[in-house]
Amino acid sequence: MLLDFFYHLKSNRLPVSIREHLTLLEALDKEVIAYSVEDFYFLSRAIFVKHEQNLDLFDKLFGQFFGDAESVPVEQILANIDENWLKSNLLRELSEEEKEAINAMGGLDELMKRFKELLDEQKEKHEGGSKWIGAGGTSPFGNSGYNPAGIRIGGKGGGKSAVKVWDKREFKNYDNDLELNTRNTKMALKRLRILTREGVEDELNLDETIDKTCQNAGLLDIKMQASKQNRVKVLLLLDVGGSMDEYIEECSTLFSSAKHQFKHLEHYYFHNCVYETLWRDNGRRYEDRVSTWDVLNKYNKDYKVIFVGDASMSPWEISEPRGSVEHYNEESGLTWLTRFKEKFPNLVWLNPINDGYWQYTHSIKLIREWSDERMFPLTINGIEKAMKCLKNSKLKF
Repeated sequence: MLLDFFYHLKSNRLPVSIREHLTLLEALDKEVIAYSVEDFYFLSRAIFVKHEQNLDLFDKLFGQFFGDAESVPVEQILANIDENWLKSNLLRELSEEEKEAINAMGGLDELMKRFKELLDEQKEKHEGGSKWIGAGGTSPFGNSGYNPAGIRIGGKGGGKSAVKVWDKREFKNYDNDLELNTRNTKMALKRLRILTREGVEDELNLDETIDKTCQNAGLLDIKMQASKQNRVKVLLLLDVGGSMDEYIEECSTLFSSAKHQFKHLEHYYFHNCVYETLWRDNGRRYEDRVSTWDVLNKYNKDYKVIFVGDASMSPWEISEPRGSVEHYNEESGLTWLTRFKEKFPNLVWLNPINDGYWQYTHSIKLIREWSDERMFPLTINGIEKAMKCLKNSKLKF
């Protein structure tokens, strides 16, 4: 069965290897978990899932393979029950009152026999009552009712007095397009990792040490090197105000995660489109502005530029001088955007609007054309693709 489970995962494109299957067998052989489906689920998930983006797929495949009680034939259910195990383990969990109730029905053997008979006889859903397998009644079989000598099947417990729980297992979904939170955003931003060796040589260079020692006829010659660190430089430009007020939470999450992930992070704000000035503090946006020319000249082309905005505005705000809704800009927004693209070869635009609606907004089309189709949705999957694009300016999606 475990080998079939392994092939089920592999055939459905979960990245697993025979090494992990052998690890699972070894763990089971050493009895590192108790004999329960829940413990087996967590053990197999810890072994087979190497990246959290595959959690959802694993949960679905696990549910498909092991199923739930409502989809398992009666013969298969009963075939998987070891009577000696049932008696020795389950009865230890019962109170004296529950044991007496079971004995009143003729014992555990009689209870399981009656369970099988009813499963064979019953052909439809049943609610209430005292005989059939259903919900909300006093029958020993079903859910949401009460019987001190019962077997719960599906649903939620009622009197919490079931002898054996045959319950549908629920799994929590993880999705590439799920709502942003700080943790998964950090994981997505981590895709932009450019490790370099700079600074103090504080790490042993084992390969070079071996080579030099061999060249010295065995005389030890220790060579050191600087440790690898992620020294990527990021310039974050965020649209604020107006239609962006709807996405404050998502942008705040992205900003917080970026500050944690990138050691060299600079940020500025703009409204709708970039013009001749930017600002760093929204509380002082009118008193304390920074020349966009100064920003372009201050940071070298090694910086990765990330624009964040819904790109939803009048097309004139992008294409025409004096098109801004706030002031008379002498040069068009597109002129300033082009200067950024010429200075920084690695840039992307993150858009919080669902990408299924981009085609219906003319200004979004203009920004996408300007960015050479390097606009991505502000989702986990979108951020991951954007980070890959920033590492390679020629990459297309």
